[in-house]
Order: sequence, then C-alpha cells, then structure tokens
Amino acid sequence: MTRVAIVDDHPVVREGLVAALENKFEIAGTFSSAEEAIGRIKADVVLLDLELPGISGLDAIPRFDSSVLVLTAYDTEEDVERAIRAGAKGYLLKGASLDEIERAINAVARGESYIDPRIASRLITPRLRLSAREREVLRLVAAGKSNKEIAAKLRITERTAKFHVTAILNKLGAANRAQAAAIAAERHLI
Repeated sequence: MTRVAIVDDHPVVREGLVAALENKFEIAGTFSSAEEAIGRIKADVVLLDLELPGISGLDAIPRFDSSVLVLTAYDTEEDVERAIRAGAKGYLLKGASLDEIERAINAVARGESYIDPRIASRLITPRLRLSAREREVLRLVAAGKSNKEIAAKLRITERTAKFHVTAILNKLGAANRAQAAAIAAERHLI
C-alpha cells in the first residue's frame, strides 16, 4: 500500500485529507510545517502545501527523500514552474476532487508526473512574449498596413519593420500577415 505523508499548516486540511485518504493509502504522518516534517517522513509520496510557516514548501521540496506532490491554492505558472524545478513530481490545486487527488498520488507513487488539468494546458501552451514594439507593429499589421507604412508610422526603417513582422509571424506560428492578425485577435493580443 502506498504510504502518504501530509504537510499542511491548516489542521482542518490535514484532518480532512486523512479522513478522505486513509481507506486507500497508508497515512505515514501529518505535519504542520516543513521543519517538523524534514527528516522524519518515511513515505512514498508527500502531499505538500507551498505556503507554510518557516521554511516554505517550495524550499522544502528538495529536502524530502520521498516524491513530492504539491497540493496548494497557488496556481500561477511561476509557482508551478518553481515547484517542478525544485523537484516536485506533481502539482494539484486544493479544489481538486478526491478522485483526482487519488489519481495524482498513484501517478506520483509510480514515478510519473501529474499536473492539475486546470493548469496543465497553460503550461504546455508556449507562452507568447511580444515586446512593446512588436505589439505596436502587430496592431498595424492587423490594420492592413504594409512594411513601408509601418516604418513611416513608427519612424523606423522599412528593413526594421520587416524584421519585426518576420519575428511576429515566427512567434505566432503564422504563415502570413492575415493569419497573424487572426491569431492576435483570437488571443486578445491587439
């Protein structure tokens, strides 16, 4: 049976997780802080909150010998990426269903990764980073302006305008200016 430890500073969360999971997993302990848990956990999977008093969950991740499954309310891409870089094998939001928590624990215990589906799509979709100038050029492209017109409007050379348009097409994965304008409108970039 998979051994699970729970590290969360809220007693009701710890108690609720124990009550919900004890029929499916062996509960290897509950801890209210990372300091209390580090070096004491003998489990296959640690359910770990990121926001803890003292040592944060993020800082504690590499200190556990067990596989870490983050269970937190924080869903920014930065939080997820930092947790994964620190060594977490999974990332769940506290609004997850019991079935999903069980699936995630089982996946992490098998050595797999598990990311909450509500945030997974944001992580696998490449982030589009357009500079302020590229956004200006994109608005003009969407308005149907030529490179020459863009150059005149922005007081740059036509060659520089062409460079920006090419960079935008590449970043958007667009084959042409019309497709770039459509993608930009769909993604609310303009």
